Amino acid sequence: MAIGAVMPSSKPLARVMASYVDPASDGPVVELGPGTGAITEALVEHGIAESRLVLVEYDRTFCRLLRARYPAATVVQGDAYRLRRSLGDVLQEKAAAVVSGLPLLTKPLWTRLRLLNEVFGLLRSGCPFVQFTYSVAPPIPRQLARIRVEASERIWLNLPPARVWVYRRREVEPAVGRCLA
Repeated sequence: MAIGAVMPSSKPLARVMASYVDPASDGPVVELGPGTGAITEALVEHGIAESRLVLVEYDRTFCRLLRARYPAATVVQGDAYRLRRSLGDVLQEKAAAVVSGLPLLTKPLWTRLRLLNEVFGLLRSGCPFVQFTYSVAPPIPRQLARIRVEASERIWLNLPPARVWVYRRREVEPAVGRCLA
């Protein structure tokens, strides 16, 4: 229950997740629960500069591994479900994306909604919160007002098969640093 995957995300799943992040956008890219860095690697291969990455990982051993693999990234050992507290003053500007490998469906709905609210507080308007799940149901219900939800096709080349869900706020802010959707 603490680790969201039975094994690291497959390259096909990681590539789909990374594809939702615009490498030309401004600001940091925050990854929640990077584990061993499978999705992190896909983000870098997709064109996200390692120095833009802020990796929030709970496990001390994974943090050491991530610091060794991605020395230019900012690795924060903290609880992603308490995102504001964990990040503190780490972010100096709004994020271009938040990408998550957290096991959201193991948490109560109110915890998932609190996380979504905290994530949207970090993001530029229109920028994505990218989450995967092994379930066919979205980890955060589609019916929520003021968000747009998009889902990828099922990624069968992952064990177990997964789907990527992308959440964006609907409200409009002044266009700064792209992502306004």
